[in-house]
Amino acid sequence: MRDDVIQVNYSSKKLVWVRELFLLTICYTCYSWVRNQFGSASVTSDTAYRNADYMIETERFLGFYFEPSLQSWFDGWVWFLRFWNIFYGTLHFVVTLGVLIFLFVRVPVEYTKWRTIGLLTTGLALVGFALFPLMPPRLLGNCREVGACVDSPFIDTMAEYGGLWSFDSGLMESLSNQYAAMPSLHFAWALWSWLAIRRHLESRTSRIAIASYPIWTLFAILVTANHYWIDAVGGAAVLGVAYCLGVKLNSWVSKTISQENTKVSNL
Repeated sequence: MRDDVIQVNYSSKKLVWVRELFLLTICYTCYSWVRNQFGSASVTSDTAYRNADYMIETERFLGFYFEPSLQSWFDGWVWFLRFWNIFYGTLHFVVTLGVLIFLFVRVPVEYTKWRTIGLLTTGLALVGFALFPLMPPRLLGNCREVGACVDSPFIDTMAEYGGLWSFDSGLMESLSNQYAAMPSLHFAWALWSWLAIRRHLESRTSRIAIASYPIWTLFAILVTANHYWIDAVGGAAVLGVAYCLGVKLNSWVSKTISQENTKVSNL
């Protein structure tokens, strides 16, 4: 009897794993497809540049346009900037997926809520990409089709110093929406990762590491000229809205399931 129960539990968990993997794969595929229908695939560089100019003027108005100075400070630090190129290109996938797996295995009661919040954050970001195609700083001086080809203090660190890949490659240029800058999903996912597991880590080192992750991500997106700091504010705002919606949705689903179970038990 005990072996039968163990077998049922194992099969049930395996089915949940398969279901969640399928759901996340479908959602990310849809996200990638929708994201790449807008921005650099359908919008002229003039539109994206005008929006970039508006962002820069907004930061200047706020008295906090520091990105050129930040990047110029580290210009020429080849291995340093190459490290941040790799950080930018990989960790937002690795850490986000790692947090999801951690929650699923260690804190399943929290998994559904944070998975939903993450998906809502990504969905809301798509709206921003579609409504406000934004040329990132690295493309302002770029004279290719996606660039503005203007005198710019920014450099494209991936093109200049290398990483695991480059937006200048024909494949990446055709597949990616290079104007998907507002809001910054890199920063939103980093903040999401910290919020999702900060209360569930035991060691002080791991808590410090996850708490500093959004800070390092912010540094990475700025020093590589992939974002303006105001994009990170947009990412935090999108996450905030998604959190409110996700908590309410999760509460409604839990309440509905509880009511249905009560009805079944009363039959």
